[in-house]
Amino acid sequence: MSTRTLIRGGLVITAAEEAHADVLIEDGRIAALAAHGSVAAESWTADRIIDATAKYVIPGGVDAHTHMELPFGGTFASDTFETGTVAAAWGGTTTIVDFAVQSPGSPLRAGLDAWLAKADGKCAIDYGFHMILSDVNEGTLKEMDLLVQEGITSFKLFMAYPGVFYSDDGQILRAMQQAERNGGLIMMHAENGIAIDVLVEQALARGETDPRYHGEVRKALLEAEATHRAIQLARVAGSPLYVVHVSAEEAVAELAAARDRGLPVFGETCPQYLFLSTDNLAEPGFEGAKYVCSTPLRPEEHQAALWRGLRTNDLQVVSTDHCPFCFKGQKELGRGDFSKIPNGLPGVENRMDLLHQAVVDGHISRRRWIEIACATPARMFGLYPRKGTLMPGADADVVIYDPQAQQTLSATTHHMNVDYCAYEGKQITGSVETVLSRGELVIDRRTFTGRAGHGAFTPRATCQYLN
Repeated sequence: MSTRTLIRGGLVITAAEEAHADVLIEDGRIAALAAHGSVAAESWTADRIIDATAKYVIPGGVDAHTHMELPFGGTFASDTFETGTVAAAWGGTTTIVDFAVQSPGSPLRAGLDAWLAKADGKCAIDYGFHMILSDVNEGTLKEMDLLVQEGITSFKLFMAYPGVFYSDDGQILRAMQQAERNGGLIMMHAENGIAIDVLVEQALARGETDPRYHGEVRKALLEAEATHRAIQLARVAGSPLYVVHVSAEEAVAELAAARDRGLPVFGETCPQYLFLSTDNLAEPGFEGAKYVCSTPLRPEEHQAALWRGLRTNDLQVVSTDHCPFCFKGQKELGRGDFSKIPNGLPGVENRMDLLHQAVVDGHISRRRWIEIACATPARMFGLYPRKGTLMPGADADVVIYDPQAQQTLSATTHHMNVDYCAYEGKQITGSVETVLSRGELVIDRRTFTGRAGHGAFTPRATCQYLN
């Protein structure tokens, strides 16, 4: 049975334009758009009509950096693929790209299959995977080619976490060379982990064990140095580079310098770096543990450089790096030793709202909001125009957004499976009202109507930002 949904009377906002238009949805895809009140729009009939008067009609968010069920530091991220994707939907995100993890010594395929099994039948929204390379060798380099053909077109490497995920410069160069040949995109966690481990050891020896020291040892200069080194290795390999969770002004400067030279270098930042700071890490008692993530929160003065980078397109994407650990029983593993605090913050539900608040506050425009949260992540990771925009033929991933609604972010009302909110008490203007995923109502006027298993695994093309 063909089903038709008509969204009437809203302000349609994409990265390219804004228009008062009606949106016709048929069989899970956008069938047409027409000016509100036009002859074409008035002629449309539908099984379901959604009134979007005085609301925004925007593409569903694409969060290209999440970690559901990630093993880390002897525990696991507290959101499952079910709870995490339900929370994402509540926040107006309709596609996530999570990370499958290769276990050292095992094939990439084994890691991918394990993560496909974790997510299968569990997700409320569509999902894809990047591949974390823990062990670069001749076998895994060959496997990269096969994964690209299967729609796993991006590969994450770590300059941090020696003994866990760390790759040395030679391994990174080899992976970049392989990506240059197969069209894959290398994603880099750029921090000098070898040097950081020295500073961690020295801080603990001095008795500096509180959460705030997590930020002090992971120095901005060591993020900038690693970013610079990753850029030079990518230049040698002739490959594009995407630097994840950029937090420091000095790292933004390295990306800007590379882009000024015309290099295919891209940067992502996250809401925590735009709205939180080392003041949170220094909260009294052990409260600062809630804010331990890597790269770490920086002093507040770094925020201006990040906002500027988003306006100038030296930073192209805002993702969450959603990797939640409960304060009780998980973050507490690091009492008396900040290096044992699991690294990660919850945020998949808050990203679209926080970025709308940035529009209200004058940091970015409405179209730039959609660009950094929907369109560019879709293009960067081979999902566009199926995802990230509203145009005929695109998946009907649509959010009706109330720009006037007032809300207070809180753990008492969020849907993430974690016992605290990183933005507890923050007042936000704007709220998700209704969410459709491939034409199906997932959130209907602030009521969850979706289901685990609706979300489909979505193979991706190679990076479309280079075309």
